[in-house]
Amino acid sequence: MFKHLSKLSHHAAWRRQLELLLDSTGEGIYGIDLKGRCVFINKAGAEMLGYSADEVLGRNMHYLMHHSYANNDLMPVCQCQIFRAFQENKGCRVDNEVLWRRDGTCFHAEYASYPIFEEQAVVGAVVTFNDITARVEAQNIRAAAQVELERRVIERTAQLQKAHDRMRRLSAHLTTVREEERTRIAREMHDDLGAKLTAFDLELKALSYRCANDEKLTLRIESMLDLAQGAMESLRRILSDLRPGVLDHLGLWAAMEHLLGEFSQRTNVVSSLDIDPALEHVRLSKATETALYRILQEALNNVGKHSGANKVDVLVHTEGRAIVFQVKDNGRGMAVRTFNAGFGLMGIEERAWDIGARCSIDSSLGQGVCIKLRLPEVLAL
Repeated sequence: MFKHLSKLSHHAAWRRQLELLLDSTGEGIYGIDLKGRCVFINKAGAEMLGYSADEVLGRNMHYLMHHSYANNDLMPVCQCQIFRAFQENKGCRVDNEVLWRRDGTCFHAEYASYPIFEEQAVVGAVVTFNDITARVEAQNIRAAAQVELERRVIERTAQLQKAHDRMRRLSAHLTTVREEERTRIAREMHDDLGAKLTAFDLELKALSYRCANDEKLTLRIESMLDLAQGAMESLRRILSDLRPGVLDHLGLWAAMEHLLGEFSQRTNVVSSLDIDPALEHVRLSKATETALYRILQEALNNVGKHSGANKVDVLVHTEGRAIVFQVKDNGRGMAVRTFNAGFGLMGIEERAWDIGARCSIDSSLGQGVCIKLRLPEVLAL
C-alpha cells in the first residue's frame, strides 16, 4: 500500500480513505521523505508524541522525537536507524530505544522503519511505533524480582550449606566421641570384668582339682566352668565389637580379615578379601582405619540381615595415589528408591564423608549391592 503512496496523494478520495485507515489503528504511523521530514502521521502517532498532526508535518522527525538516547546523550543522525531505512535501503525493527514527547519526556518504544519505493526508487520511509513503557517496566520489575530471588536463593543456600557443614562436623565429632567412648568401655571391661572372669575360671579349676573325688560336685563345677568360658567368649565378642584389639595392634587389613572370618563362621556366607600387594604394609590414619573397619562391619551386618547373599567379596586396590575400597555381595539387591531408607547405609555414607572419601552405593533387584569408597590422594600423605 505504501509503495503507491505518492499516487494516492493525487486522488483526494483515496487520500481520505487512507487517512481514515491510518487513524483507525492504535499504532503510531508516519512517513518521511529523503530529508527526514514528516509527510504524514496518523492520529495515534501524533497523540503519543504530544502534538497535533499539523504541528508534525514538515518537521525533521529525528530532531523532533529521536534526537537523544534514554540517558539524554545526543544521538547523531548517522546513528539513527529510522533514517537508515531510506539512506541504506534497509528496513529495521528496534525495541531498545526511546522516543521523545513534546513536553520533553521520553517513552520506551518499539519501532520499525522500512523504505518507500516509487518506480524502484526510494522516496522515503514509513515508520510504525508503539509505546512499550508498560512492557519494559514489567520486564524491569520481573528482572529485579529475579535478581532478588537469586540473591535470596544464594543467601538461603549459603545458610543451608553452613547448617549442613555444622551438622557434618557435629556428626564427625560424635563419631570420634563414640569411638573414644567405645575404647574406654572396652578397656574398662577388659581390665575389670575380664580379670574377674579369668580369676573366677582359675578358682573353679582349682576347686575342681580339690574336689576330684566328689563326682557330683565335680559335675557341677564343670558346668560352672562351661558358663564361665561362655561368659569370657561373650566378653571377647563384645570387646571386639566395641574396639577390636587386632585393629590397634595389627592394622586394618588384619582386622578386616578377622572380621570376615568371624562373619563367615557365624552366617555361613562365603567371604573373600583381596588386597593390592602395594597396600599390604600401608598403615592409614587411626581415624581412617577405624572408619573403614566400621563401614565393613555395617556392610556385613546388612548382608547378614537383609541381602540373602551366600557370597561377599571385599576388594581393596589403588587407583593412582588413591585407595578404592569395595564390598560386593550376590544377594537380592534393592531398588534405587530404598537406598536412603536405612540408617545403616546412611551411617556408611556419613563415615565416608568424615574421612573425605567419595561413597557410591549401586544396586538393582536381583543383582546384589556394591558399596564403593574412594579415598583420594591417600598414598600421597
